[in-house]
Amino acid sequence: MIPALAVARELRQRGHEVFFVGTAKGIEARLVPAEGFDLKLIEIGGLNRVGLRQRAATLRRLPFATAACGALVRGVSAVFSMGGYAAGPPVMAALARGVPVVVMEPNAVPGFTNRVIGRFVSRALVSFPETERYFPKGKTELIGLPVREEFFRIPEPPAGAAFAVLITGGSQGSRTLNRAARQSWPLFRGSGAPVRIVHQTGAAEFERLREEFAQSGVEGEVVPFIQDMPAAFARAGLVVCRSGAGAVSELAAAGKPSILVPFPFAADDHQTRNAEAMERGGAARLVRDAETTGETLFAAVSELAGAPEALARMGAAARRFARPGAARRAADVLEEAGRGFSLTGGP
Repeated sequence: MIPALAVARELRQRGHEVFFVGTAKGIEARLVPAEGFDLKLIEIGGLNRVGLRQRAATLRRLPFATAACGALVRGVSAVFSMGGYAAGPPVMAALARGVPVVVMEPNAVPGFTNRVIGRFVSRALVSFPETERYFPKGKTELIGLPVREEFFRIPEPPAGAAFAVLITGGSQGSRTLNRAARQSWPLFRGSGAPVRIVHQTGAAEFERLREEFAQSGVEGEVVPFIQDMPAAFARAGLVVCRSGAGAVSELAAAGKPSILVPFPFAADDHQTRNAEAMERGGAARLVRDAETTGETLFAAVSELAGAPEALARMGAAARRFARPGAARRAADVLEEAGRGFSLTGGP
């Protein structure tokens, strides 16, 4: 939703009317109205990685949701999709009416919806070169994912300070990273290395980890949530995190070396594919979830902390994945698609 909202804001600034289609249960129900956009609600569920009962219910609802979306897309010039199950009905309705569909695929491997409709789209905006093979030749463009401008302006960490490591499993936290971090504290303490750890735990395990960290003797802090993530990135010499599309895009924009621990149950294992792409490009180290322990975390951080040249190379490689101005370029593409549709007799 965050990238989609960035594109919507850009379109609104240009004078276009924008509305969203989603479900009452999705995060869009909270974020879209808060941004001042209209949200058209449909009833639909997932088809990928769900049980038979959920799949059957979705297949029963799909024709009705698509028909309802037919009325919604009747007057639009273009449809923008980030994928996901809620995108299925409006995208299919648009394709049936010949309305141009522009998709943004932020992961190295497209999600289920974008794979299904990939050959029919007008344009596909991707973040990784290897993603282009999933869409028609000549219709893809490597633009990256919209990221807050603050990430592109992050300076280098101050010289002479303790080596700072930022550990985050996202806003909800990660049990794997929380466990591995806790196991690593005695190792960092015993090594005497000048390392400072900032760890975003999520709310669920915060109190317990805060108490244990206070007794660990390691410099740093444990927090449930980091409000100003660009500032946390600015202080970090190394980031340890999951490898969702948003995370790797922020790492690229900031030019931060990272240790990536993909969430193993992500749809289509897309986090592993993202991490592999970053590792191939020299921007990150990939550590499998099942192999992430206090010992492996300590060893990886210690090795990189003692190799400033390697860290600099990784940071430079991360920046090569960065694509500033992605929201503006996506808006340009949507305008081009919409103008072409109008010229050929569309609304």
